Amino acid sequence: QVQLVESGGGLVQAGGSLRLSCAASGRTFSSYDMAWFRQAPGKEREIVVGIRRSGAITYYADSVKGRFTISRDNAKNTLYLQMNSLKPEDTAVYYCAASRSTDWARPYEYEYWGQGTQVTVSS
Repeated sequence: QVQLVESGGGLVQAGGSLRLSCAASGRTFSSYDMAWFRQAPGKEREIVVGIRRSGAITYYADSVKGRFTISRDNAKNTLYLQMNSLKPEDTAVYYCAASRSTDWARPYEYEYWGQGTQVTVSS
């Protein structure tokens, strides 16, 4: 069992930055591929970024390439998302998720989810 708790969301102006964190319980964090998804009102949940368990391989959705950076600290059981140059269209609830095996984009491949943290970008 893995419990995930996100933090770091908030209200920011367009062009600003936020750093999200996802704290994982348990001693098996390093056994999971991790990802950040987001869901805006009226839209489906979509993958934003992902990172393999070793941290060596990452995935970025085209909409965030060059602006967002995912990282993880397996010693601290924590996943991070640095978001720069934020845009109003980045407004959503952001979720971290853990998977034993994933090709990234399919939510049903993730066994564990956090409760989400709201990110609001004003224009």
